[in-house]
Amino acid sequence: MTPGLIRPGVVAVGASLFSVSTRRVSRLCRLALACLPLAAALVPGAVWAETASEAQLRAAYLVNFLKYVEWPAANAGATICVLGRDTLAAPLATYEGRAILGREIRIRRVNQPDQLADCQEVFVPEGDEERFAGAIRNLGRQPVLTVGENARFVEQGGGVALVRVDNRLVFDVNLGALQRAGLKVSPQMLRLARDVVGGHR
Repeated sequence: MTPGLIRPGVVAVGASLFSVSTRRVSRLCRLALACLPLAAALVPGAVWAETASEAQLRAAYLVNFLKYVEWPAANAGATICVLGRDTLAAPLATYEGRAILGREIRIRRVNQPDQLADCQEVFVPEGDEERFAGAIRNLGRQPVLTVGENARFVEQGGGVALVRVDNRLVFDVNLGALQRAGLKVSPQMLRLARDVVGGHR
């Protein structure tokens, strides 16, 4: 097993930046969700340079989740909305206007829950989960993928928790919540998840 990696879909990161050789980056690429075959073309070169920030990896995950979740036909855009503090502004900006499965990626920052119309994915930065817990619950059965940065996020009804554990990025999936929202999750994404609650892989 590659040192520093637990399993596919888990990316080791440093305290602030991780500096790795080109060969090591290649290994990380093969194992990260952001570099799965269907998604590899979307990850800009900067993400896999010799120094890639944790923020860049988080942004890559957010974008590539769009490829592994299926929305109802009537809601098949590709807009990622950042609710609250915009901690990933710069890395997410690199994806603005790119195409994913024939859909144009749009990045929006919103400050109020009533601005979430037309969002396919809603990202809630760490520290804002409690503040917007009611908004996440109110999204309920709407076809929106919600992503937080706290492990409790999925326990509170969120769709995906993208968290850092022992200097690694992992993600948990609340399959029940996503199914209630009318979203279909790829089995490949479920296999890569650290944990799946509310359903089976």
